[in-house]
Amino acid sequence: MSPIAIALLSLSMSADAFAASLAKGAALDRPRWREVFRTGVVFGTVEAITPLLGWLAGFAASAVIAAVDHWIAFALLAVIGGRMVLGALRPKADTEAARPRRHGLGVLLATAVGTSLDAMAVGVSLVFLDVNIAVVAGAIGLATCAMAMVGMVVGRHVGGRCGRWAEGLGGLFLVGLGSKILVEHLFLNG
Repeated sequence: MSPIAIALLSLSMSADAFAASLAKGAALDRPRWREVFRTGVVFGTVEAITPLLGWLAGFAASAVIAAVDHWIAFALLAVIGGRMVLGALRPKADTEAARPRRHGLGVLLATAVGTSLDAMAVGVSLVFLDVNIAVVAGAIGLATCAMAMVGMVVGRHVGGRCGRWAEGLGGLFLVGLGSKILVEHLFLNG
């Protein structure tokens, strides 16, 4: 796999993390740089691990993983996105007091896993190519870390201006992303 192909793959795998971190940045009350960095590291680490897991699983049981990964992604993203939409629909006084300065690690990990399951499927497909999986997974992780950090920063500025609307749209996006993953696997890959 050429360096250009690895770069394009890495950027495409990081697009979901960018969008999710954009929503997260908008949902927080002016996240600090520490939170931006933490989000990038969590998303990047998870996104680097999942193609490795997929690659390993490709040797053993790719059909089993492919049979359930879309349901897991849908459930995680629908629950997180649904909570964001409900938070945006709360009365303004409740929303202002309830906007956290950071997300809990569990919510951050769940979102990262939900957006990275497609990287696991890519890892399964990489079994059939002559690639250095460590290089590819590392490139995907680094690109995702950078894109998630950019998403948080952009989301911070959008959230300050648009607040509840940005959080609600971000939540709808996560639900839509989970639905898209589910529909693609159920109807378009069959």
